[in-house]
Amino acid sequence: MAFRRTLAAATLALTAACATTSQVKPTQVVSEAPTQAPVPEQQQQPAAPEPPSKKDDRARELFAEAVAAFDAGDYAKAEKGFREVLEKAPQSLNSQFNLGVIAERQGRLEDAQAAYEKVRFLEPGHVPTLLNLGRLYRMQEKYAEAIALYEAGLKAPGREYDASLLNNLTVAYRLAGQHEKAEATARRVLARKPDDAEAYKNLALVYYDQGKFRLAELVLANARKLDEKDPGIYNNLGMIYLKLEDRARALAQFQKAVSLDERFAPGYLNLGAMALAWRDYAGAERSFAKAVELEPGSHEAWLYYAYALDGQKGRDAQKGLKAGEAFEKVLSLRADQPEALCGAGWAYAVERAGWDKAEGFLQKCKELGTTSAQDKQMIDAKLQGLAAMRKNAQPQPTPEEKEQNPAAVGGSGSLLDKVSEEAVPQEGVPPQDAVPAQDAASGAAPSGEASPTQEGAPAQEAAKESTPAAEPPAEAPQTE
Repeated sequence: MAFRRTLAAATLALTAACATTSQVKPTQVVSEAPTQAPVPEQQQQPAAPEPPSKKDDRARELFAEAVAAFDAGDYAKAEKGFREVLEKAPQSLNSQFNLGVIAERQGRLEDAQAAYEKVRFLEPGHVPTLLNLGRLYRMQEKYAEAIALYEAGLKAPGREYDASLLNNLTVAYRLAGQHEKAEATARRVLARKPDDAEAYKNLALVYYDQGKFRLAELVLANARKLDEKDPGIYNNLGMIYLKLEDRARALAQFQKAVSLDERFAPGYLNLGAMALAWRDYAGAERSFAKAVELEPGSHEAWLYYAYALDGQKGRDAQKGLKAGEAFEKVLSLRADQPEALCGAGWAYAVERAGWDKAEGFLQKCKELGTTSAQDKQMIDAKLQGLAAMRKNAQPQPTPEEKEQNPAAVGGSGSLLDKVSEEAVPQEGVPPQDAVPAQDAASGAAPSGEASPTQEGAPAQEAAKESTPAAEPPAEAPQTE
């Protein structure tokens, strides 16, 4: 099965933080200005508020209440508040913008895009909207659209050197494989702002994509001098160390990233990828659960979360049902994901309550053009087995469950839990007892990108990419 091969090989994506984010702050209205994002891309922060109007006292109060609700995590109340502001003050672009931010936070990407498009229609040069909308394009791999959006923004009077637009344009060029343009754009930022850590991070990822790992490490060292508390820097360093086969050091960097920012989704994605590669399914589940909480619109995060749950179904059939639900979530975000389609069928097959869905998904999986003849035979055998079990009213273990290695299904002690900062090699010092150096995941931007997730006020997000990881060992490593 294509799904089974993918899981067995742990083709995961580590994530480099690339982000364009939106945030809502307790200001009157939100228009955003760039901030440092969790790794190579750019985040945003609210910028100057709209000028107050005596006629809009109630609207201003409603806006402040909506921002407070957002900060408290009550998105339904925040959305209601911003809509009420728009009823009283239709000219409030920031309220419309913030509706897009809330939709992103909730994983409603189409609604978010519609909200941003409305702002852009009313004010084409609204930079926060250009940044967030461009990031949504990147998430959908619409790199040409993102590039066109940023380039148009840079043509506006006074915007030709806007660092936030240029940094995001660098990211879009890089994701599109236009590395020369990406490098030139990053250097264009640094020529005017030599202390721009985002530009250094983006430049490092350009080198990473080209396999120049030591050069990427050197550039990130410059970024770290400028902002030693940026989790994205450590996240990307972790991906470099994975490429250099220094797993212990890579793990330490990912842990450092999430310790600096507990809402940094790329770090959790990468920690989960490493755990999954070692078949520490319980540890992977914990990391990916945090990732999907932070980035509910990420189909990759949901896919890997489903893999982690599926790996535990041999011991707990309920995990199989939850895996099926997670695979379905992937399909709701990305309908053309064969891994999720096939994965849902095999996951639901583990428990009688999921048999109806299992049969439907397995049949659809069988009809895929990418499904091999051997996989089709496996599906036919499974469907026949389900029919027989229905007839006998007695569930039987599936072949996948029999293959499960109980020792590999992690409990509370996992590879990731056991590596403490004290045991981690210091910068520039080779590890003494490194964990076996097998790439958990070769990163994309770098080693798979996990962009920043949405943060605090309001949503901070990031673009993601992924790259397959090396096949995990047959048995999980000893962690004690």
